[in-house]
Amino acid sequence: MVPDLYSLSASVQHNCHISDALHARNYTMCTYLLKMREYYRWERKFPFNTALPKQELGDWLSHREALWEGLEAQDFEDIRVKGQRLDPFETAAINRELLPHGLVYSGGYGGHAAPHFFLADLIRADRREGLPVLIAGREHARDMAAPPAMLLDGTLFIRRESMRRMLWEKIEEWRWKKKQDAMARAMACYDFDADFNQALEQMTDNEVESALLHEVGEWRAEEKLGQDWAALLQSVSATRGELVARAVRDHFADCVSTLPALLEQEDEASLHFYFANLKGMRRELFPELSEAYQHWVDGDRLQALRQQVERGAGRWLETAQKLVSMCREQPETCAEKIGRMYAK
Repeated sequence: MVPDLYSLSASVQHNCHISDALHARNYTMCTYLLKMREYYRWERKFPFNTALPKQELGDWLSHREALWEGLEAQDFEDIRVKGQRLDPFETAAINRELLPHGLVYSGGYGGHAAPHFFLADLIRADRREGLPVLIAGREHARDMAAPPAMLLDGTLFIRRESMRRMLWEKIEEWRWKKKQDAMARAMACYDFDADFNQALEQMTDNEVESALLHEVGEWRAEEKLGQDWAALLQSVSATRGELVARAVRDHFADCVSTLPALLEQEDEASLHFYFANLKGMRRELFPELSEAYQHWVDGDRLQALRQQVERGAGRWLETAQKLVSMCREQPETCAEKIGRMYAK
């Protein structure tokens, strides 16, 4: 039996609306409006370089917020597939029914314990270091926030369309400022002036691989830290401590997987893009990495970067283990203590 794509998409999108009703307005106002603008572009299928109609966008935003107000108290609904009713977080069971028909689904939790759902066409199923990898293409249902990559229950989900949209947003943001920074250097590795769409496709392919490398690093972190890490994230959810914990794990993942691979390949485009996105807590915790990047920009030939990455693998594993121990010993107060440890 072939799944009814229309009904399936409607069910998944309904759960996306509920998730957005609960979590979309947790962003700062500026970030919220930018994300809603691009959410509207996706929903209405406007090309990237097309100016959005301001009045229609404003009306859509008002209607969407009104829709959310009526959904905040609702429970997520089951996903109906081939006559079965499955819990929306039973991702593996749902995909057993969908993958043979060229569709891929995900229902899991991201930062701040916010649920994320999506339904998309399957580009391909692969394996990396023994891990199943599902590469998604055109998306039929999604939340306002659309993380391009996620490790969920031992499977890596890579969302190519979301990656492409995220890159477009980064390019648009850079166009407003036009600084001679890491983003400018990353873009200079592609010929956006000659053929914007082709350059964006090439950049997407590169960054899909970088995202996959990062998620492999996350998997290695899970192997090292075990279930105690999940307990830690639950204890520090929606606090500064969560930002610290996620940044620590990101640094470990990148020092054991992402950056060693990019450095070995001397992938200048992806290295520049990596540092264009090294912001917030990640940059705050590891300033030595940004300093090493600047040495490369100034002509160091990557040596300082390689040294920091090699040191970082042990440093951030040790730090993550320390955070886990703190949580195990004092679960009620660990969020405050972790946040305070790394306060400026």
